[in-house]
Amino acid sequence: MEPELTVNGTYVVNDIHPCYESDNTTYIFTSNPSIICLSAYVFLGLLSVTTICGNLLVITSIIYFKQLHTPTNYLILSLAVADLLVGVLVFPFSMAFSLSSCLYHENLFCKIRDSFDISLCTSSILNLCCISIDRYQAVHQPLTYRTKMTVHVTLIMILVCWGISALIGIGIIIAGFSQGTCEEMCSVDVALANILGPVLSFYFPAIIMICIYLKIFLVARKQVNSIQKTTCQSIKSGATVSKMERKATKTLAIVMGVFLLCMSPYFLCVVFQPLAYNPPPVPVIEALNWLTLSNSMLNPFIYAFFYKWFRSAFRMIITGKIFQGDFANSELFL
Repeated sequence: MEPELTVNGTYVVNDIHPCYESDNTTYIFTSNPSIICLSAYVFLGLLSVTTICGNLLVITSIIYFKQLHTPTNYLILSLAVADLLVGVLVFPFSMAFSLSSCLYHENLFCKIRDSFDISLCTSSILNLCCISIDRYQAVHQPLTYRTKMTVHVTLIMILVCWGISALIGIGIIIAGFSQGTCEEMCSVDVALANILGPVLSFYFPAIIMICIYLKIFLVARKQVNSIQKTTCQSIKSGATVSKMERKATKTLAIVMGVFLLCMSPYFLCVVFQPLAYNPPPVPVIEALNWLTLSNSMLNPFIYAFFYKWFRSAFRMIITGKIFQGDFANSELFL
């Protein structure tokens, strides 16, 4: 894909990205941005702000309110920190040094962008996996849950998540991760990076999460059936059981559905992109990349807004009530 040559000798790369142009040595932001370019940056800017604000609410709530100091919420806190850093670091880097320009003129900033992108997105995915493990323990073994999932165990899980994410991010960049096509033939290192990277950072954790949530649903359904057998078989109890099943099914469908919807298209594209004879257009790859990043914006809604105690905490923070006195010990389950 070659950019078109203009009269003054500057290469315009609107076919690659509507906001960039090239002079054969580097890619620069166009001096005359189009409506499409401006609209894209306004949208991405709002996406970044929403991601930062949403995850800041989660972080502030867990740190400030003592009632939320639980092992499960510490995992949610770690997830929120990873998603916050995606909004603070990856979004601006991706806007300033787009995927398109990095594909055609890779430099140090592009490598830094890719490193942050891979490490933080992997950390977010692994934290989601840890949350699913925590929820499975809570549903499957409720009597021994508190003795097994202690704060110490949770902190170890968090450290392992961040350590693995950093190693994957650094290792893939060193190996030569490629989001574009290989001009002739991919080297072994690049091919391995494009296969092992997605497997370690997405496919393997995703399979674990799907299996765990399926087990959670089966265990929850079994427990509901057990409760139904030991209680009065009235119409009211039947309606309650049915409602519980629908709610559990809906929650798990939203959690896994949004995760797979955001992540799967990009990671499927990444695996086959360097080897494809006729690869998808670069704007398609870039759109899929932003769809993946948008999962960091949606996580606070999925893992926090579903809980009424988080909603109470958010309400107190947004209205500024926490600045009017000491509400750290407030009851949030009202």
